[in-house]
Amino acid sequence: MAGKNLVGPEADALDLGAVFRALADEHRRSVVTQLAADRSDNERGCNSFDLPISKQTQTHHFRVLREAGLIDEIDYGNRKGIRLRRADIEKRFPGLLTLLGAEPPGDTAPRY
Repeated sequence: MAGKNLVGPEADALDLGAVFRALADEHRRSVVTQLAADRSDNERGCNSFDLPISKQTQTHHFRVLREAGLIDEIDYGNRKGIRLRRADIEKRFPGLLTLLGAEPPGDTAPRY
């Protein structure tokens, strides 16, 4: 069954401030890090992420990531698929995904 792609900004319109705001939240950063770790860029279901938050909050986080241009969401009606926009991110912000991958899992403590 084909889904409807929920569209974020074009690759050339990705805004660094919007990307940083999206990644400032530990749950959203975790989603992007998990997606980036899968080099095959397979589509994942929203429920496949181990997020200790409500379904409504997950929906909000995925919308923020989509609007920042970090993910594509594919709406299948009764479920949504998530895919990292790796090529667009690497084109616009080279090295960002590598930097995110270097962060130890669960490491959200501020550093001074």
